[in-house]
Amino acid sequence: MEKQLKVMLVDDEDSIRKVVAHLAQKEGYDFCYASDGEKALQMFAQENPDLIILDVMLPELDGFEVCRRIRQESAVPIILLSAKGDIVDKSVGFNMGADDYMTKPFSPIELALRMKAMFRRAFRLSTESLAEDKDRLIFKDLEINNKTFEVIVRGKKVDLTSKEFELLSFMANHPGQVFTRQQLFDNLWGEKYLGDSGTITVFIRKVREKIELDPGRPEYILTVWGVGYKFAG
Repeated sequence: MEKQLKVMLVDDEDSIRKVVAHLAQKEGYDFCYASDGEKALQMFAQENPDLIILDVMLPELDGFEVCRRIRQESAVPIILLSAKGDIVDKSVGFNMGADDYMTKPFSPIELALRMKAMFRRAFRLSTESLAEDKDRLIFKDLEINNKTFEVIVRGKKVDLTSKEFELLSFMANHPGQVFTRQQLFDNLWGEKYLGDSGTITVFIRKVREKIELDPGRPEYILTVWGVGYKFAG
C-alpha cells in the first residue's frame, strides 16, 4: 500500500485552514495543522509531513524562523504564504530555505497545482537522477553526487535545499551552456508554473555562498551579463 502524502499547514487564519484542508482532502492527502510557530515545530517533529505550507506572520515564532529551524534538519518542501509580495520579503524567505512563495490572497487552484508540482519534484529527486545526469560529478574541489544528493566542497559536506541542489546539479550537467533566468526558472518549477524568474537570482546567490571560495568572484557559477548564467566546469 502506498504511503499517503501528508500536508502540514501553519497559519492562524481559520479561513486558510478550511481552504487547505479541503484541498488536501480533495487530492487525497493527509492533513495536519498548527496555528503558531512553536506548535509548528512540535507538530513537525511528531507528524513528519511531506510538504509544509507556512505563513510568514505567525504568533510566537514567525514563519521565517520556523522555516530556518526546520531547514537545519530536513529538506522537506516548504511553501511560504505572505500578505507581502515584494522581492525583499521573497528574498528573506528563500534565504531561510523555502522552496516556493505565494502571496495572499491566493487562488486555491494555483495552490493545488503548486502542491502537486512540489510532490512530483520531491518524488523524482528521491527515486532517480536527473535525465542525462552522471551519478557523480567532480570539478576541481567540488563534488556533486546525484544519487545521494550530497555536495562536497573542499573536502567538506555542505547542505543545500532541494531547489538549491536541483539548480546546481542541472547547471553542472550542462557545463559551459548559458541559461537565461527564465530557462532556469522553467527547469526548476515547470514552464506553466506561475512565478517570478527573478527568484533565480536569489537561488544563484545562495548556491554561490555555499560552494564558492569567494562568492563575489565565483569560479563555478558565472554571470553572463545581459543573458544569464553558466556553469564553468
